[in-house]
Amino acid sequence: MDKLTQELRAATWIKSSYSGSNGGNCVEVAALSGGCRGIRDSKNPLGPALVFTPDEWNAFVGGVKNGEFD
Repeated sequence: MDKLTQELRAATWIKSSYSGSNGGNCVEVAALSGGCRGIRDSKNPLGPALVFTPDEWNAFVGGVKNGEFD
């Protein structure tokens, strides 16, 4: 198992406050080494995860705050 896979499995995942409480569209985010962030589907915790560098994460969060994904 590679280092990133180990880190993702050991990470503390936090459910998004925007996720519904009915088990629907839920995402979880984890802080990773080097300031990176992991994001995954909470219904499939052993499935794939996206990993963002700090710059990518900041651009994504900025886009969300600016309504770019509505």
